[in-house]
Amino acid sequence: MTQKDITFVADFLTEHFNEAPELYNRKGKYFNVERVGQYLKDEDDDLVSPPNTEGNQWFNFLKNSTHLKESPLLFPYYPEKSLHFVKRQMEGVIDQCLQKPADVIGKSVHQAVCMSLYKTSQSEDSTPQLFKLPFLWNEKTSNIHYVLFTILENSISKIYILRRHTDTSRSVSNGILAVDFGNFLNNSINESSDARCYSCLDAHFYDDETVTVVLKESVEQEGKERVLAQLPLS
Repeated sequence: MTQKDITFVADFLTEHFNEAPELYNRKGKYFNVERVGQYLKDEDDDLVSPPNTEGNQWFNFLKNSTHLKESPLLFPYYPEKSLHFVKRQMEGVIDQCLQKPADVIGKSVHQAVCMSLYKTSQSEDSTPQLFKLPFLWNEKTSNIHYVLFTILENSISKIYILRRHTDTSRSVSNGILAVDFGNFLNNSINESSDARCYSCLDAHFYDDETVTVVLKESVEQEGKERVLAQLPLS
């Protein structure tokens, strides 16, 4: 070690670990802690070495601003507290802000219809994720709400289109239907159903009248084909 290194360590110890008689009655903390570490302790106690805010431009700006000094939009500053304390305070304020909208929205939501899409085993250990790709689209002209999704396992080649009227008291024809992409690209009816079988990788509404899908060739082989198809909703 160089003399500069030794001086640096000595200065650090001198500054941060001097005896502090005023702290003798505070849970055995007889020495100043390192000033960064005190902010990270998950405690509600005041900081042992609070920061010196004298000359801080932000605090001076707030102090001299009539409008900002008491503004409810500014989160209060706790110069004597750790970051963990401030984090808990902020989480409490955010939870309080979100609680009212959650209550209002929750009371306004009700079940319009219930339909069984698939059944799974009762075992909690092996609950598969069968519902995939939910994409929502609201067609404002006719006030129809669409949901595109796929169900894995037995129907990977199908995409399901669920539609409901935004006015829950009204119904629409073909509330749910499935489009099968299995072998629709085969050149002839005699072609093997396994030769060109496709499953849906993704699906979105392109506009009110068109659905865009990305298809993948299901056969396990090198250079699987990907097909981008645009289908008229009609």
